[in-house]
Amino acid sequence: MKKVDYIIVGLGIAGISFCEQLQKHGKSFVVIDNGAEGSTAKSGGVFNPTVLKRFTAAWNASAFFPVAVDFYNQISEKLKQKIFTETPILRIFKSVEEQNNWSVAGDKKELKTFLSSDFLKNTNPAIEAPLGFGKVLGTAQINTNNLLSGYRNYLKEEDALLAEDIQYEAIQQKGNSVVYKNISAKKIIFSEGAKAIENPFFPSRAIIGNKGEYTVIKAPELKLNALLKGPMYVIPLGNDEYKVGATFCRNDYTLNSTETAKDEILSKLKTFINCSFEVIGQTAGVRPTTKDHRPLLGVLDENPNLVFFNGLGTHGFLMAPLLSEILYKHLEEDVFLTKDLHIKRTKNWK
Repeated sequence: MKKVDYIIVGLGIAGISFCEQLQKHGKSFVVIDNGAEGSTAKSGGVFNPTVLKRFTAAWNASAFFPVAVDFYNQISEKLKQKIFTETPILRIFKSVEEQNNWSVAGDKKELKTFLSSDFLKNTNPAIEAPLGFGKVLGTAQINTNNLLSGYRNYLKEEDALLAEDIQYEAIQQKGNSVVYKNISAKKIIFSEGAKAIENPFFPSRAIIGNKGEYTVIKAPELKLNALLKGPMYVIPLGNDEYKVGATFCRNDYTLNSTETAKDEILSKLKTFINCSFEVIGQTAGVRPTTKDHRPLLGVLDENPNLVFFNGLGTHGFLMAPLLSEILYKHLEEDVFLTKDLHIKRTKNWK
């Protein structure tokens, strides 16, 4: 029987962040993950501490932001991979009213760091932005492929990866430990994202599947080096290729790309891009969102050895590093877990 401190199920940004916490504190662990692409892999990889639809800061951004930046810089060094590239977001202004709202928002304490007070003129003939852009600072692109493949290879070298589908029926709780096949641990951490709906221990009502689709285009005339935010994001991938999206579809857990989403993305893209482009791909993922837009951490009373780290939604890259620290301290140091984070609050959800 192999004995470790923790078993972790799922290797997206939540799972990786918790692995790093365990390593930081000298704890042993094994990760169970089948290598299938989840929401982290399928995302646009946009690291953004703001909500640009409403010109507000993301929830608790001032606390999450510095921890996350340190985390990605450190893990880039650890994996010897380019993972975190500081890249500004250019938000297209649709009206003078939006410019005014931007200025008002930028004076607020929580947004002063992120919203530049200077408006930028549009000098790119391939972009329709007659009123120019607002520039968002502190933003970045996460190379999800380098992050996920690099960390997976790292775990293989450490003999800490069990590359398979989790078999829930093989999980046994024995006193103060949990056993999975030939592995014994103090606790098991479920960081499965939207896949949690298949987990018999997880409260099914706690996650709302939020499917998002992207198209990938090739546009040699676009010449864009920043993240562009209009009705959709345009995310540079290099070699004149861009990821465009994403759509939002509630309660859909399928990963099939749809013509409906493709048509929506392209119709919106054509409202602010006026150069020719070729569609070369399409992808879909499911964001693990919750009804109150807050994460789900901790244990349920009936299964004290089974821990959940889920519900990170659209700001997972921003929140995961600090949330992993909060969860670790809760489990190991008995630090109080606030109600807006604890999974127990879902018991009254319908």
